[in-house]
Amino acid sequence: MGLSGQLFVQPVVDWQSKSERSPLRVAVLVGRKSGFAPWELQLFDRLLADPRFELSALLVHPRGYGDAPPLFELVAGVDRRLFARLPAYQPTYFTDICEKTECIRLAERPSDGKADLPLGAMERLRLDLVLRLVPNGLAEETVAQLPFGEWSANVADAQSGRAEWCSFTETAAHAATIDASVYVRRGDGRPAEQIATAAFNPKFSAARNAAFLKEKTVLIITRELRRLADTRQIAASPMKSVPAPPPENAAVARYLAGLVRAAAARTRKELAKRAGLETAVWTLYSGAGTIEDFEPGSTTELPPARNSIKADPFLFQHNGRCYVFYENYAVGDAKAHIAVGLLKPGGIEPLGVAIESEGHLSFPFVFRSAGEIYLMPETHQQKRIEIWRCVKFPLEWELHATALEGCSAADSTLFRHRGKWWLLSNLSDHHAFEDHCSELYAFEVDGPAFSRIEPHRRNPVVMGSNVARNAGRVFARNGRLLRPSQNNAYGIYGYGLNIMEIEELTSETYRERCIRTIRPDFKPGLVGCHHFDASGGRYILDARLNS
Repeated sequence: MGLSGQLFVQPVVDWQSKSERSPLRVAVLVGRKSGFAPWELQLFDRLLADPRFELSALLVHPRGYGDAPPLFELVAGVDRRLFARLPAYQPTYFTDICEKTECIRLAERPSDGKADLPLGAMERLRLDLVLRLVPNGLAEETVAQLPFGEWSANVADAQSGRAEWCSFTETAAHAATIDASVYVRRGDGRPAEQIATAAFNPKFSAARNAAFLKEKTVLIITRELRRLADTRQIAASPMKSVPAPPPENAAVARYLAGLVRAAAARTRKELAKRAGLETAVWTLYSGAGTIEDFEPGSTTELPPARNSIKADPFLFQHNGRCYVFYENYAVGDAKAHIAVGLLKPGGIEPLGVAIESEGHLSFPFVFRSAGEIYLMPETHQQKRIEIWRCVKFPLEWELHATALEGCSAADSTLFRHRGKWWLLSNLSDHHAFEDHCSELYAFEVDGPAFSRIEPHRRNPVVMGSNVARNAGRVFARNGRLLRPSQNNAYGIYGYGLNIMEIEELTSETYRERCIRTIRPDFKPGLVGCHHFDASGGRYILDARLNS
């Protein structure tokens, strides 16, 4: 998607009108003058694209990378070539970064491997901060002169120039999540402090995880730099972890054996999928209750059929009856449509197809506004958000409005809070990894017309695949805003379900906390649960069967 992510954040003209501050003067510390990795090119591009920042210099460390055991570098290289071969990144704002900004070769100190700026360079450049993209950084006394310190990330620390190990231990241990974190050094011997961190759903390959985390780190860094440009303050906390050393040979051998098994299993699964022999099978469960008190263990199953697998259910009360809108597909189908039925004590009575498209449809968020009934399905394959208006309930709908043209948006929901309409959507702002599970974006809108859309100043307001993705509508209950979210973990899409409480939502702030997590252990034979809705004293959720 390139730099379309700029659409999702605070408009530049708005920042310029509200701030008389000069741009942040940023230098980037790298290990070479050319041959940059895609994540480094992405970061340069975003710094150059945004007038909040001035890319003042490229600082080249003479020995920015450390060493790693030869066996690990060999295995990591094979892993990368097989499972993390990325498309080339084509920068928008430069061809040769050294033609856009000054390149300065640093001097390494033999005593500790740290580097110094040439005499007089600090005074001339007037830097606000340095972004370090390699393990070895600036000398303590040099960092102390930077108003906002030296920023770096765990993905930058865990690399040798030929291999990365930032997620190696977690991948080998089949951990629930892998972390990307950004931290700051302030120099003079003070301990590093964490600026931001987010947890992501691991993939089966350590090299693929490393490439994925680097792409996500670009989003974290640029979000936090925008915050700094607005506030000129860093909200940091004590570091929760220290950089991990490169893995030893025994750990590499164990990882390699596990990688071979995982790759074989993935191959078998992919072949079965292509042959139409394997399809993700979801089932529905329903019970009496609300988002505040539901107990999934006491639900009744509404089982699927081979020609009707149901997911993403939304309840809707109309003329004294309870309807269910849901994603519907059959075994072997490549895409789904939106269907509707009546919720009965013993199951769902199908009524027909509500909306069908050339692309995949899901997440049929249905709601009322000003006497009209609207439906906002997920249409990420059409690269836009669509709202449909009901012409004749429940099977006739017409396209009413669209938003975020050209953007890949998933699981969007609308709600009113303190007199304002808010749109929450999971957008994929990516280069190599299309991913709708890891970032939540907020927009202030004028309602279903979508004639006015203003990005939140802190977009993405939530990061992390274990909390970010919407899992249903937002509920206003007893003065609280409750947002169901997906808990994507253990390499499983839709592993669990969270109930998040939105504690603060304004044009300047967004804050939420997790008050409950539901794992797929409330019924036998489940491997996931990823959606919730409730209406009229009843609730419904979906769960993934162990196929």
